[in-house]
Amino acid sequence: MTGNELPIGEDDLQAFIDDRLDDRRRAAVEAHVAARADLADRIAAERRHRTLLRGQLEAKFAEPIPARLRIANLRANRRVRWIGSTRAAAAALAIFVVGAVAGWFANGLAPTPVQSVATAGVTQSAVAAFRTFVVEVAHPVEVGVQQEAHLLQWLSKRLGRKLAAPDLQPFGYRLMGGRLLPGGSGAAAQLMYDDASGRRLTIYVRATDGTETAFRFQREGDAATFAWIDQGFGFAVTAVASRDQLLPIAEAVYRGFEGRN
Repeated sequence: MTGNELPIGEDDLQAFIDDRLDDRRRAAVEAHVAARADLADRIAAERRHRTLLRGQLEAKFAEPIPARLRIANLRANRRVRWIGSTRAAAAALAIFVVGAVAGWFANGLAPTPVQSVATAGVTQSAVAAFRTFVVEVAHPVEVGVQQEAHLLQWLSKRLGRKLAAPDLQPFGYRLMGGRLLPGGSGAAAQLMYDDASGRRLTIYVRATDGTETAFRFQREGDAATFAWIDQGFGFAVTAVASRDQLLPIAEAVYRGFEGRN
């Protein structure tokens, strides 16, 4: 690896597993993996798992996402519900929709909802970034909340879309700041929040080629994530929280980003 190349990250490893790297980056990742036996074993195991899972779910992946579960239709339905609807009714419908997505994708084939390839990649990258930086004491963020305007302008320019910092104070979380991350073929952004007890939550955003999806939930160890793809970008909200605790926060983040591209 030359001094001008970015360090090998989780995005690169996942793209390497999925054969999505260009020749130069693939060669760099191959050299990195070859130098670490533990990493080579992990890559081989994940490729075997991917092949097995793809064989089991090939028919399911070929099915289109039901129209009622697409983000565009969820958005339209939500606007209709606002007219003359009550807060309780909206909350009940949101819970029903996420449950329907989970049931439709899982369908008895896996213990957790099956994700699309693009959404799974966003989730994996978000969780890797979460685990890397939430434990940081001295430098959890690259640019602090004291420079919020500069942070959002900088990240917006690098991502190629208007980026906002959703207000999560109703849930007890305040913005700490954020950082720029490598996002496979482009840049990614991470915004970090914390609550009064020091628990941290991150929002991860990057461009993606995936089509629109509804919310997908995944738990990896103690980290819970809701991820979705909308208007050419992947979004993920990750925290050490229960599914029920994280869902309304993810909905608030979705509303905070809607229409800001």
